[in-house]
Amino acid sequence: MPAGALHAEQWEAPGFDFWGFDRELDALAEEGRPLPLAAPVPERLPRFAAEVLTRAQRLLDRRNAASRSRLFERALTHHRALHARHGLGDAGRPLVRADYDHSLDVWQWTLRLAPEAGLAVQLAALLHDVERLLSEADRRSEHSAADYGDFKNAHARRGSQLADELLVEAGGCAALRCRVTGLIAGHEGGQSAADPDFGLLADADSLSFFSLNSPGFLSYYGDDHTRRKVAFTLGRMSPAARGRLAGLRLVPEVAGMVGLAAMAGERA
Repeated sequence: MPAGALHAEQWEAPGFDFWGFDRELDALAEEGRPLPLAAPVPERLPRFAAEVLTRAQRLLDRRNAASRSRLFERALTHHRALHARHGLGDAGRPLVRADYDHSLDVWQWTLRLAPEAGLAVQLAALLHDVERLLSEADRRSEHSAADYGDFKNAHARRGSQLADELLVEAGGCAALRCRVTGLIAGHEGGQSAADPDFGLLADADSLSFFSLNSPGFLSYYGDDHTRRKVAFTLGRMSPAARGRLAGLRLVPEVAGMVGLAAMAGERA
């Protein structure tokens, strides 16, 4: 077995430390070093590697022609600087790090789901949650909302305004900013037959919740609110996106909630 390898048994263990693993990935990426993987039998390696790569995809910098543009590069720079000003590197503000990682992951999910995704929806994926830097950088409050849907929609509207300010700094034209902010303002609504980019953004955001955020979400909020979040998230996903859940590394508690929510939806 390679020295320092991540073993499949470690990865699959119920108490695996996802947060610590993410920080290890950051260090490896900064140093330009690979992460060796080891499985007891070769047949387990493809799924294991796919799950780990999904967890690490925020570091892959997958792009298409639209996101190889100078404007997108400037947006990435301003986006990172904004998170840095709010404590990205501060160990006392882990929620800022979690939001930054999620934003990159949603962008990468967008490109996985739609390799030819346009500039506007990629920018919306990157910037969709910037509002949390002002409202929830030190503690989350969504679990105390009287109406969860209203809370999420207000978050999206406020985020669209902050995203517009960032895009002005990055040099985005008025038409592009209008398109991006419109997508962000409506991104919690889910699928839309009239505008597929809303569905793409909702699917990417939802898959990132399950693949990246759900272990920490469960630890932070506990079972009751996580069940509500799982049901809300499944409700905004397309059938194709829900089909991808079977290929993700979910903690057993979240996997159980997904199964129960799916059964409840079938009975409704």
